[in-house]
Amino acid sequence: METAERFRAAVEKRDLSAVDALFTEDIRLYSPVKFTPFEGRPMVRGLFGVLLRTFEDFRYVGQFEGAAETSTDGEEAPSEILLFRATVNGKQIHGIDLLQFDEAGRIKEFTVMVRPQSAVQALGEAVLAGLVADGLVPGAADR
Repeated sequence: METAERFRAAVEKRDLSAVDALFTEDIRLYSPVKFTPFEGRPMVRGLFGVLLRTFEDFRYVGQFEGAAETSTDGEEAPSEILLFRATVNGKQIHGIDLLQFDEAGRIKEFTVMVRPQSAVQALGEAVLAGLVADGLVPGAADR
């Protein structure tokens, strides 16, 4: 089974350990709710823990394979796009996960895009609350 299929199966089973095992140590995750990427395996694993709790009725609905330039080195890397649907706090989300792989087939860059804007806002609020609750980012009182 290829990395994208293994990733998809792990997410659908909500198996955080299996998801984490597919990441490089220096993974970068580009999110629609944060300007700078989430960096490093511990932080991205933590984020996925929050996401797996936050998304309701999450399901992948399509998959495309190809290659895309990475943001870190400008080189083209094998890539796959997974289309998904989910709900967050009553808002329907349509989105894509762009997975870019290293030479060993592990995920080195991960970009998430979602629509509509109201869903992006609901997702951002829910993710921030989860990250604060898990101690991954400081809360407003700590800033």
